[in-house]
Amino acid sequence: MKALKYILFVLLILIIGLAIYIAVQPNSFDFKRSRIVEAPAPVVFNLVNDYKAWPRFSPWMEQEKDANLTYGDKTSGEGASYSWEGEILGKGNMQTESVVSNESIEQDINFIEPFESSSDIKWTFEPSEKGTKVTWAMSGKQDFMTKMYVAFAGPIEKTTGPDFERGLFKLDSIATADMKKYEINVEGVTQHSGGYYIYSSTSAKMDDFKVKLAELMPKVGGFASANNITVAGNPFVIYHKWDVENNAVIFSCCIPTTTQVITSEGDILTGQLKPFKAVKTILKGDYEYLRKAWEKAMDYVKTNDLNEPETGISIESYVSDPMMIPNPANWLTEIYLEVE
Repeated sequence: MKALKYILFVLLILIIGLAIYIAVQPNSFDFKRSRIVEAPAPVVFNLVNDYKAWPRFSPWMEQEKDANLTYGDKTSGEGASYSWEGEILGKGNMQTESVVSNESIEQDINFIEPFESSSDIKWTFEPSEKGTKVTWAMSGKQDFMTKMYVAFAGPIEKTTGPDFERGLFKLDSIATADMKKYEINVEGVTQHSGGYYIYSSTSAKMDDFKVKLAELMPKVGGFASANNITVAGNPFVIYHKWDVENNAVIFSCCIPTTTQVITSEGDILTGQLKPFKAVKTILKGDYEYLRKAWEKAMDYVKTNDLNEPETGISIESYVSDPMMIPNPANWLTEIYLEVE
């Protein structure tokens, strides 16, 4: 009997000691992880802001891909929400509380099973030399049940920090992969309407083409703006010579106008395209895939027994403004290759 009392006394001491140990655990937690993602801030922000994109980078959904996900009426922006339920993930939900476009997102995350708790999530997106510094932070209060969990499993930062690191790694991977996506569609023979345009011409090594284009096109566009010239469409390039053997290209940067413009600057001239028949090809993606688009256009010409005039017109029309659309996978470029 005395032995039983002794055992019960020892158990009571252990229980009291354990309760004290649990009680003295921190009342709150706060940690964060950061990573440089090689993508513009809007690209990364849009992924994090849309809960339907979370299965692609969430480290927890990676552990249980068959978990049941339910989305709210909104999946992005303030008021967006989603919930999950699974054998490994348990049960919970998340809501977006506030959003500063391309800068920050604040969210509430609530765990229902295996035990109830809630935390605050904050994302920040800061431009850097190599892309965007993305910071994923988590903070919250620790009630008794949470303290019991960390008493045995370790601090939440210790158990969750590696998941944040894994999630940021996956976010970097999918953001850069998304920017490399492209589509090329040869629409076939069409009629280009032609029209007036102002332009400036130059020659360059092929390797320097992008740099020259970036210098010249704003100059022509700036001339149109400074002189209140009505622009009639998308800026475009006319290729006069593409000499692969000598690594040289001669081209003109053009801005379409509604009427003929008489210019006073020697390097800004006016021109006119007569209507012409052309094979039209559309590239959706980064400009680095333009060569592939041109190759497909020329293959179409050969396959369909069409002829290119000796002095035929070759045009790239830039439908999208990269300054307005940060993800190059969404840039649209129209190619017109004159045929007979």
